Amino acid sequence: MCWAITNAFAQTIQGTIADQETGEAIPFATVYNIQQKTGTTTNVLGQFSIVAQVGVDSLKISFMGYTTVTLLAQNALNIRLRQNALTLNEVVVSVNREQEKRTEAPVAISSISAKTIEENKPTTIDQILNQTPGVNMVALGSEQHTMSIRRPIDFGASYLYLEDGVPIRTSGVFNHNALLEINMANTNRIEIIRGPASSLYGSEAIGGAINFISKKPSTQFTAGVSVQGNDIGYRRTDFYTSNTFGKKLGIRVAGYYADQKDGVIAHSDFDKLALSLSATYAISQNTELVWSNTFIDYFAQMSGSLDSTDFYSKTYTSNQTFTNRQVDAFRSKLALNHYWNDRAKSTFTGYFRNNSIKQNPSYRVRDDFKPWIPAGNPNLAHGEVNDNSFESYGLIAQHKQDFGWLNSSLIVGGSIDYSPNTYVANYIQINKNGEGIYESFIKTDSLLADYTANLTNVAAYAQFKLNPLKGLNLIGALRFDQFNYSFDNNLGANAFTAVLDGNNNFSQFTPKIGLTYDLKNNRGVYINYSQGFVPPQVTELYRGNAVPTLKPVYYDNFELGGWVAFANKKAKLEVSIYKMDGFNEIISVLQDDGSTLRQNAGKTTHQGIEYGLQLFPHRDLKVRISGTNALHKFIDFKESGNDFSGNRMPQAPEWIANAQITYTPHFLKGFRISAEWQHIDEYFMDQNNTKTYAGHDILNLRVGYVWRAFEIWANILNATDELYSTVARATVWGQSFSLGRPRNINIGIAYRFQQK
Repeated sequence: MCWAITNAFAQTIQGTIADQETGEAIPFATVYNIQQKTGTTTNVLGQFSIVAQVGVDSLKISFMGYTTVTLLAQNALNIRLRQNALTLNEVVVSVNREQEKRTEAPVAISSISAKTIEENKPTTIDQILNQTPGVNMVALGSEQHTMSIRRPIDFGASYLYLEDGVPIRTSGVFNHNALLEINMANTNRIEIIRGPASSLYGSEAIGGAINFISKKPSTQFTAGVSVQGNDIGYRRTDFYTSNTFGKKLGIRVAGYYADQKDGVIAHSDFDKLALSLSATYAISQNTELVWSNTFIDYFAQMSGSLDSTDFYSKTYTSNQTFTNRQVDAFRSKLALNHYWNDRAKSTFTGYFRNNSIKQNPSYRVRDDFKPWIPAGNPNLAHGEVNDNSFESYGLIAQHKQDFGWLNSSLIVGGSIDYSPNTYVANYIQINKNGEGIYESFIKTDSLLADYTANLTNVAAYAQFKLNPLKGLNLIGALRFDQFNYSFDNNLGANAFTAVLDGNNNFSQFTPKIGLTYDLKNNRGVYINYSQGFVPPQVTELYRGNAVPTLKPVYYDNFELGGWVAFANKKAKLEVSIYKMDGFNEIISVLQDDGSTLRQNAGKTTHQGIEYGLQLFPHRDLKVRISGTNALHKFIDFKESGNDFSGNRMPQAPEWIANAQITYTPHFLKGFRISAEWQHIDEYFMDQNNTKTYAGHDILNLRVGYVWRAFEIWANILNATDELYSTVARATVWGQSFSLGRPRNINIGIAYRFQQK
């Protein structure tokens, strides 16, 4: 009778659940009425309805990776959940394209949260990725970059860059500067898988796969704008607006414009416009459409690297006056996500890419005069202007099914990608003055390359997971890829690019097996074996060749890792030990004219230990320490009569470390201050192991304050003004250095509006 009286006052109340930092909807969060013993979950837009007595019943709100809250039932609840500061059950999506507990994934994976990105205020992606164990993203200026994860610093196709699980570029047309095409203003979280991930994502996912997870529409109206700049010529403006309209449609628009004028190095100006538009439409309680678009317009002058004299004397001039890079990229994808029930989900994603990179590249400029021969005219040089473009039409389909038998699950999927690629390169004659400055050029009718390569990649994959014992998870995965390059050369047999028309086919099965074992009390271990492969890239295979000779690259990876929380859960340690052996690894080999040629190396090995430690010694204090100790060697590599077998690979520091301490005093809400240390160890600059770069240590200081809707910050990067190079290389006739940023102070202010 009492229950009937109480229940008579109950009513259906509605609400939304969102992330506290971003305002994004949290779908499938649990809402439980403690008194009525009834529950429900949020829909794809974070909305829920539940019967409760207002002001009497208590609602328990929970979702994996977030702190559980309990509150009194009220009308029109707008609930914000906070992510756990230290949790071993954080959610990752990049391991199998679905949400999964980190502790059930037998891989080395790290996640950079929206809060971490906001606190650090990176102006380039390397400033945040390099805080991750085992990652050395190499800044080359003007947002240009290359990468080093479980491999030396190089410019080859060893990393897969993803946006919401879809590759940014098509396989076979890799570009080490691919992250120029990311809109940082629309990035919510970044997940980094270290080691081969080919069993799920296919080729190029060798050293690692990096997934940029976009921000979703907010549950209520939000908008913001920020401006920032530093004392070495950099300026940037960010903006966004987001809202959910009714119970069906959420929309978000975000972007930024950045430019640099009169930078530290001459001829290094750049500008970039990045825009994103996304929409989420709830067809029903369990079905959603997600449409997302990204547009990038980027232009940069190319100053080239410095020789040893200019580098050490801090003479930051450039002998280039016209070299440049123009990137135009557009991506659009439409995903249909259907949740059949709480055990089954199907996803279909169609996508389109349109990408063009037009260059007058500094790295193609070669003097006619060769002092080591000697021959040629010292006042002449040569180079090229080129346009490497592609379009992509693709589809990815995946289904996940959970079973009651041994808590098992099966993921099956397939994809098809068709990407016509065109490449045109014109020979240019360059005039050089007596001071060594490349003053002007004449574009000739002589073509170095003019071809079309139609790339088709068809793939199928499956992953099975089961839980035979409490705490033990076993995973097996297998993927098959079939690549076809249909090559059509518009030049003749005597041209610089003289490959005959025809097809090149590459296919590969890539397996992975692994297990995780939860040892209880926030401790666990994992082990895995995985393979990876990379077919030759189109330009490597065809450009400048008469016969395509490069072979696919294969990798075997063995890995053991674990995690433990201790000190009353105020500390967390994750460690991974790996050994990755490469076969036919494609590396850059120096030629007599100073150019480089991509060639297969016989065998290489990459082995090391990666570690990340988080400490929370006080509620106001957070400490993070990450690093890797690694060995990269040629096992079997002979070239031009030289035997490099047993040598260390160049550009491969044995120790990389990053540590940060952050203070957020509770008595001054909204204030933060942090200090970060980045260490790069000594490494060899050449394959002969005769010249070394000494390494460097960088100190970054950051301070910020949030007051109501306003935020101000100041970042002092390279606070000690260390002279350093992000990549240093040597040849028999000289050394080259890519200049690291000198001390610079970046100051910004932001305003954010959020509906109450």
